[in-house]
Amino acid sequence: MEMQMEFIRKLPSPQELMEDFPLGEEALAAKNKRDEEIGNIFSGKDSRFILIIGPCSADNEDAVLDYVHRLAKVQEKVKDRLLLIPRVYTNKPRTIGVGYKGMLHQANPEGKEDMLAGITAIRKMHVRVVQETGLTSAEEILYPENHRYLSDILSYAAIGARSVEDQLHRMIASGAGIPVGMKNPTGGDLSVMLNSIEAAQHEQSFLFHGWEVRTTGNPLAHAILRGYVDKFGNNMPNYHYEDLQALLDAYHERVVVNPAVIVDANHSNSGKKYIEQIRISKDVMHSRQVSPEIRQLVKGIMIESYIEDGCQKIGAGVYGRSITDPCLGWEKSERLIMDLAEMA
Repeated sequence: MEMQMEFIRKLPSPQELMEDFPLGEEALAAKNKRDEEIGNIFSGKDSRFILIIGPCSADNEDAVLDYVHRLAKVQEKVKDRLLLIPRVYTNKPRTIGVGYKGMLHQANPEGKEDMLAGITAIRKMHVRVVQETGLTSAEEILYPENHRYLSDILSYAAIGARSVEDQLHRMIASGAGIPVGMKNPTGGDLSVMLNSIEAAQHEQSFLFHGWEVRTTGNPLAHAILRGYVDKFGNNMPNYHYEDLQALLDAYHERVVVNPAVIVDANHSNSGKKYIEQIRISKDVMHSRQVSPEIRQLVKGIMIESYIEDGCQKIGAGVYGRSITDPCLGWEKSERLIMDLAEMA
């Protein structure tokens, strides 16, 4: 029986798209410097704290660039304490596979799905971020095949809660060359996440883009705690002091270098109540102040933030307001960044 799959068109290779939208020498130098700084934080050579902050979904190039320009100004003020990584997520995982799947699928959220327009739009936007602000972004590796379109631009990547058990995601993480955070699965089992981290830290051989490839292993693969959902469907947090201590103990039983965690202040940790991210972030900073071991373990926080508070339906037309999960608006975000710099 034939595959029930329509082959629409052959898309440009990552190399072709990189040539069409190159980073340029100045932006490449900025990226290399940032990569080194971020790597030094994860390996403990730099005591600064990381904030991965930005929209739930990067749905509009103008608004995202506006947001990152604002972030770059604040970075200058807090550079001795914090390193800010803009969250420019262009793939949106959908639990049941329907709805807006991010700029990768729909360059225009109100338009039809168009993967050629999508890969072009996300490449162009990410290049603009580095060239215009000197900041380099974080993305989710939702589809391993697409990571190569941005692999020369990104400084941080995350493997989502629904992907963390997948073998190919773990293998891609082992060769990404940048810190990759492995989220705990939606059911909350930390051993699944830790297995993923170990796999990503090992050398791997696999099939990728029609090539047999071998990776060197990624010593900067680490944990992301994002809360979980219990068997009754309730959101359960895992950012508290006791959770961080339990992760530290679990790390001690593993053969892992650079044990580290980023705490995701939204998702199941906040029950998607975006305003709670302020309290949760400060709670995590307090845990770091109480325990030197936890201070060393917790390298950063992930925050969903945009220009306007909350979220809106697609087509509502409010500039800089999320069309996916609700986000902290800019005013609250800027105040929170300054408060966290004081606590770092």
